[in-house]
Amino acid sequence: MEQWRNDKTTAQRGYGARWQRARTYFLNEHPLCCYCQREQRIEAATIVDHITPHKGDEALFWDQENWQSLCTQCHNTTKAQEEGRHRKRPRIGLDGYPIE
Repeated sequence: MEQWRNDKTTAQRGYGARWQRARTYFLNEHPLCCYCQREQRIEAATIVDHITPHKGDEALFWDQENWQSLCTQCHNTTKAQEEGRHRKRPRIGLDGYPIE
C-alpha cells in the first residue's frame, strides 16, 4: 500500500462527511455501474471510483470528471486488475510448482 494511505485515517484521506454527501449526490445522478453498462448489463452502482487514482492529490480527489460509478464487483475485480491491485494467483500443480 502507498505511504499516503498507511499513516492516515479514512477521514484524513478525504473520505469524511463531505465525501459521503458528494458520493450520495453522484450516485443519485449516476446510479448504474459504467463498467456493466459497457457490457450491456444493468447493475446498480455502490461505489464512486476515482478513474485516475488520486494518491492524496486533493484537486484530483474532488475533480468530478475523475469520478465514475461502479458496482462493488467491478470495483473489486476489473478496476483492481487495471490498477494492478489484484494479483492473479498462479495455478499450482500437484508437484507444488506453478503451472504456466
